Amino acid sequence: MSHPPAAHRDARTLAHEILVQVETEDAFADVLVTHRLANVDLEVRDRALATELVFGSLVWQGRLDHHLRALLRDPLERLDPPVRAALRMGLFQLLMLDRVPAYAAVDASVRLAGRRAGGLVNAVLRRAARAGRGGLSLPSPKGDPIERLAVEWSHPRWLVERWITEFGRDEAAQLLQANDRAPQVALRTNTRRTTRDQLQAELAGAGISTRPGTFAPNALVVTEGAGMLRATGAYRDGHFAYQGEASQLVATLVDVGTGAALLDACAAPGGKTLALAERLGSGSHIVALDRNRASLERLSGEARRLGLDGVRSIVADAGHPSLKATFDAVLVDAPCSGLGTLRRHPELKWRRQPEDIPRLAAVQRHVLSGVAPLVRAGGILVYAVCTRTHEETTGVVAWLLATHDRFVVEPLDLVCVDADGFLRTAPHTHALDGFFAARLRARR
Repeated sequence: MSHPPAAHRDARTLAHEILVQVETEDAFADVLVTHRLANVDLEVRDRALATELVFGSLVWQGRLDHHLRALLRDPLERLDPPVRAALRMGLFQLLMLDRVPAYAAVDASVRLAGRRAGGLVNAVLRRAARAGRGGLSLPSPKGDPIERLAVEWSHPRWLVERWITEFGRDEAAQLLQANDRAPQVALRTNTRRTTRDQLQAELAGAGISTRPGTFAPNALVVTEGAGMLRATGAYRDGHFAYQGEASQLVATLVDVGTGAALLDACAAPGGKTLALAERLGSGSHIVALDRNRASLERLSGEARRLGLDGVRSIVADAGHPSLKATFDAVLVDAPCSGLGTLRRHPELKWRRQPEDIPRLAAVQRHVLSGVAPLVRAGGILVYAVCTRTHEETTGVVAWLLATHDRFVVEPLDLVCVDADGFLRTAPHTHALDGFFAARLRARR
């Protein structure tokens, strides 16, 4: 897609372009927002508006589409992606943003839809504006309670049904609501260069407010000023890295001493790899394995910013690693459905399908079968995913124990641990991404 020069961009145009890319190119909104805002000349409030329009339209897409189907005469699916994006973004502003005048939301969406569809968008959004929030109805909870939950909290019906089955109706409803809340930005202090208290004071001097993390020992959670982080001396000097608390906790499970040899089998984007390099020091040797060369190059660049050494990148399939060495610890942060990260990646709600879960569980077994033999006797294997489905969590661990009897589960001693000794975090119970992790020990 071609874009006009950065100087001609405005918040709504930028947001619309990103939403179309997310739908047509399977791109991730957070990556696009970060990249596009770094290359555009917008004031702080317009940057915030563009970000809110993108994520708000994606978070509430299910409810917006429900209302749009009632307002449209033809099926929503027949419209071109730019027209759908303009309608969703306009309706999001009308229903969810009190400070945006209705005429501004409608006029901008008409312009973004283009000449051919402008009349349609104008008519639909003006009908919505006249109806108001009270005039656009949700499904009756008495008629179809599952459909009501799916529309009200903007999730696909199949996922709501699944979570009700697995967690019960009350907990599922809490999870749905938590997924619709924006996550806070968390940072990992680079303890090779500073301390958490020193970093907090340094950021405060730059006008950025933080609080200590609740669970991870070196985490800071940003409470105000997150958009200014990359312009700070603390970022330039490598005093912190962006990393959620749940992800930081997973890295702490790789409990080996300085001088150990480690393998991160699915390393990209590299947050856990670099957390390990920071914690274990220059005497350790870490191999970062991934199939994506560009991602490994970004990992190497981040390691240089943070001043971390001892990381060797290798482009390879973890299912067939072709490595002769063995390791004191192997981390498998496996490709997964990502359903624990819907606060950060709301597009996954609309992208994932039920059949993806068994397919990804097969990928996870493939990866583990490739790297499990590389764990030395007495060594550690940490398996982690950012999802909550049984097939990708305890189901995979059960398969590993059945097919590789040299491993035993090592129960964890952490706050966020379930009755079976596995790490489990969730948006509705910990205000963290939904992660699962197990630590297994290879028998001597």
